[in-house]
Amino acid sequence: MATEHEIREIDQLEQSWADAELRGDHHFLAGLLADDFVGVGPLGFILTKQQWLDRYRSGGLVNEAFTWSDASYRIYGDSAIAVGKQTQTAKFQGHDSNGEFRATHVFERIGSAWRLASVHLSPIAPPRNG
Repeated sequence: MATEHEIREIDQLEQSWADAELRGDHHFLAGLLADDFVGVGPLGFILTKQQWLDRYRSGGLVNEAFTWSDASYRIYGDSAIAVGKQTQTAKFQGHDSNGEFRATHVFERIGSAWRLASVHLSPIAPPRNG
């Protein structure tokens, strides 16, 4: 069973992650992402750790706003799963990359530190009429 301390720890790490994404802080993200990190984008593309970081290093991805909210957390020993909402106002290579996404994050504990092993994004679609 997850402790309140573990839940707060992951939530604080998520807020630090969101702040780093907003600022394009690839140095912080390099330390947070696991070496074998896999990111799945909202259109199904896959990014390695280096590709994720290179979006910021190259200046190709610029966030104007970036938030993490409505999160729930489950912890299983040295693994944690966070499901939340990522909302962003961004440009990738000059094109709008705005959206609201349901995000699933998988963390692994290595020693005493948590590392982000995977991110999976799904667009949140507007309600369907009828």
